[in-house]
Amino acid sequence: MNIFESLIQSYEFNRSRTLSTLDRIEQLPDPAAALRWRPGPGRAHIAWQIMHIGVTEEIFATERLAPGKSGAFTDLWPRFRGGSTPDDNIPAVDDIKQVLSEGRIHLLETISTLGESDLETIPEALKERGMNILTVLNIISWHESHHQGQSHVTLNLFENQ
Repeated sequence: MNIFESLIQSYEFNRSRTLSTLDRIEQLPDPAAALRWRPGPGRAHIAWQIMHIGVTEEIFATERLAPGKSGAFTDLWPRFRGGSTPDDNIPAVDDIKQVLSEGRIHLLETISTLGESDLETIPEALKERGMNILTVLNIISWHESHHQGQSHVTLNLFENQ
């Protein structure tokens, strides 16, 4: 198994956990209430956490790793990219799943164009941060785990309030 296959396997496992959280939310009497609940003033709700995962993967698939490619759902980027402030316009579970799915498809398409010789390359969009492609691919895996964990604990808090 090469590094790309290993990372993609990790991405798939991480996604199964994110989708499991969404499935759990769908079973609630009011899924929208869970998606919009905030653990404290100014804190991100579950909908933002999970949409942020999908939007970030789309941004990496295009703007950061393949700037010549057009991005999908760019209208959502300002609302869900890193550094944005979560608003109260809560997307439905199906819309969240669509962004996760399409962002992942586009990310895998971009990754499929890379080879082992590209791993030390620092993409132009990431020169200021000094991140090479191998670091980026690892961050993508960590990123979903991080935000899925935040979603998971936020859902637990919501259910036990």
